[in-house]
Amino acid sequence: MASLWDDLDSLVNSPSSFTETSGARGTIKAKADFDAGEDAAALAEAMEGLGTKEKTLVDILTHRSSAQKQLICEAYQEATGRTLVEDLKGDTAGDFEDLLVALATPPAAYDCHEVMRAMEGAGTSDSVLIEIFASRSNQQIKALTDVYLEETEKKLTLDLRTEVSGDFATALLLLAEGERDENTTVDAGEAKEDAQSLYDAGEKKWGTDESKFIEILCQRSIPQLRQTLVEYKNISGKTLQQSIEGEMTGDLEELLVAIVKCVKSVPAYFAERLYESMKGGGTDESSLNRIMVSRCEIDLLDIRAEFKKLYEYSLHSAIKADCGGDYKKTLKKLCGGKD
Repeated sequence: MASLWDDLDSLVNSPSSFTETSGARGTIKAKADFDAGEDAAALAEAMEGLGTKEKTLVDILTHRSSAQKQLICEAYQEATGRTLVEDLKGDTAGDFEDLLVALATPPAAYDCHEVMRAMEGAGTSDSVLIEIFASRSNQQIKALTDVYLEETEKKLTLDLRTEVSGDFATALLLLAEGERDENTTVDAGEAKEDAQSLYDAGEKKWGTDESKFIEILCQRSIPQLRQTLVEYKNISGKTLQQSIEGEMTGDLEELLVAIVKCVKSVPAYFAERLYESMKGGGTDESSLNRIMVSRCEIDLLDIRAEFKKLYEYSLHSAIKADCGGDYKKTLKKLCGGKD
């Protein structure tokens, strides 16, 4: 498995999901002859009376872009006086309900709600915070924090501060500011200097200077970091990921490794997360839902290709083997082809 993350050869020039415009590598496209009113009426009818026509719900919610689904939600509320999300919650249950609600929620609000859920109750679900903040672009993070402010009247960074601590908090809060450098020009000199600083702060000294890792990995641009990963391997003989795994532990290690993986390849990072959510006994449905829904309009085609490359079977077949019922049908529609 390590080999995927160790290969840096084509890294500097390969495309990045951080800069992908929505839609290019997604499995879900906008519907051509789209009529929001017609879809809203079909959804309302599917949930009226006894029994629910699940097929209608699935067909509509998996074959419209999120922008189109927002128009359907507006039309639905105008026609029925209720929100589509409320009715979906009343008419469906379990993982299937969670998945349909996710599909009917705007991407920024969905990210925001996942972050809120990760912070709820005793203890924080750090791996969810790590996944979201390591893989989203500045624009996505800003959109999420705007929704948070609107729904809670509080600043997300202030609330996060009460949930996390230490170096992990420092790193996560930097990411949650959504201020990562966006310059696309790579400064080779700076990449060499940063690589040397990282080497000096970790492998070369007794004890690790975490602040150096946090400063560089949470703030430099993606293209700049790609160059730095290459330079680091030249200096140290191992990858930055290997050094972080050797030098650090716990949440900080998990976060910094996630950033390095996303710098290399967001699709490969998500392919690995999807595999983890389905391997062994039991399924982590909330991770499966979050990744499938949040990536289906961005880079799910690339995630599928990486999944096949890594595990030698298709994402489609993994879902088929792991899930059941309407829930499985919906995920398979989101997944698209069988590769």
